[in-house]
Amino acid sequence: MAQDHALCPACWRETVFIAGPVCDQCGIPLPGAAQDAGGDDLTCDDCLSVARPWGRGRAALLYEGTGRRVVLAIKHGDRQDMVRPAAGWMARAAAPLVRPDVLVVPVPLHWSRLLARRFNQSAALARALAARAGVDCCPDALVRTRATATQDRRDRAGRFANLDGAIAAHPRRAGRLAGRRVLLVDDVMTSGATLAAAADACLGAGAAGVDVVALARVAKRD
Repeated sequence: MAQDHALCPACWRETVFIAGPVCDQCGIPLPGAAQDAGGDDLTCDDCLSVARPWGRGRAALLYEGTGRRVVLAIKHGDRQDMVRPAAGWMARAAAPLVRPDVLVVPVPLHWSRLLARRFNQSAALARALAARAGVDCCPDALVRTRATATQDRRDRAGRFANLDGAIAAHPRRAGRLAGRRVLLVDDVMTSGATLAAAADACLGAGAAGVDVVALARVAKRD
């Protein structure tokens, strides 16, 4: 898949990078839409119907084909050589959200899952993204207060219920969140339930505002 810490030519051609008009809140592509000439931001139907606790959101890839393989290679295949290029793609997608005073914060893993997996892929992406953008990162700003079951095969309501109250500010890091603009980082956004729980935790600790960026976005198909 990777060649010299990037995608090989064949994989590059098969990767669906998100470009063009996107929902300003979740980053999902909006085919056929055109950015309003007056500069108004676009919002998808999901974000119109579900209140998001964050302000703006972006994603670098669609979670399909090579994009899905990249995420799984980093997450389960110990392909940490892919973190740096992936963070570069995320930095480009998140450029409208990054400003000098932003604090980059990853979605946390529960300690039991971290022990089994050996590293938090979202934290690795957050560190690399922050280093590329030249901004602060606090990898342990948030903690999982309980081990949650997998989100796989859950509907939207089930995903949000599963994450309810499961993420909180680290008791010794809450001061770093207070008054700061936060950029939350995750590997995949599906319903947005995990990012919503993390955003609520940041805002509860006094963050001035929260934006989000994911490496890959799950897109609904008709």
